[in-house]
Amino acid sequence: MTLFHHDRRHQNEASRRLWARYEIAYTFVDFGAALCFIVGSVMFFFENWQTPGTWFFLVGSILFAAKPTIRLARELKLYEMGDEDDLAKRYEA
Repeated sequence: MTLFHHDRRHQNEASRRLWARYEIAYTFVDFGAALCFIVGSVMFFFENWQTPGTWFFLVGSILFAAKPTIRLARELKLYEMGDEDDLAKRYEA
């Protein structure tokens, strides 16, 4: 069983629910990162707000870095779920 195999998301009801939860988390993080960059960009127009704007850029960057982490966590969880199915099949045989 390999990582990042897209058919694994349709394996069973539990894998479909897991896939959906991680996609929702991924979308929220993506939206949050974009929002931080927009707010940070607007803040840079005003000299007094440049320091908070820099913080918004940093938070946005951290959120963008979290996106591949979410994908990897999802794939590892799906991989574990697939292994359980394989182990059950081996036990039955």
